[in-house]
Amino acid sequence: MNEYELTVLVEPDSEDAAKEALASVEKVIAGAKGKVVSDDDWGKKRLEYKIKNQTHAIYHFYVLKLDGAAVGKIDQALNITDGVLRHLIVKVDAKKKALIAAVESKKAKEE
Repeated sequence: MNEYELTVLVEPDSEDAAKEALASVEKVIAGAKGKVVSDDDWGKKRLEYKIKNQTHAIYHFYVLKLDGAAVGKIDQALNITDGVLRHLIVKVDAKKKALIAAVESKKAKEE
C-alpha cells in the first residue's frame, strides 16, 4: 500500500451539501479498499477562475493509504460525484518525505 495525497474542491452552496459530497468521497475511498490516514478541512476559498459557474470552493485535503490499482477507480468515481468540482490525487515520494523529516529533526536538535 502506497501513500497518496488527495485534494478535493467541493461546491460551497450549502454546508449540508458539502458534508454529503465529502461523505461520498470517503465512501468512494472505502469502496476502493483505501484507508484515510488524515484529513484536513482548508475551508472556503476563492477560485482563480470559475469552475461550473462557481467562484468559491471548499477545499478538503486527505492523506490516504491505497493500492496503485485503486487510484484509477477513485479518479473515475470522483469525476462523476455530485458536488465535487475538482480533485487531484498525487503519490507521495517516500524518499523525499524521509529527507524532509531528517532535515526537520536536525533543525529541532540545533534549536
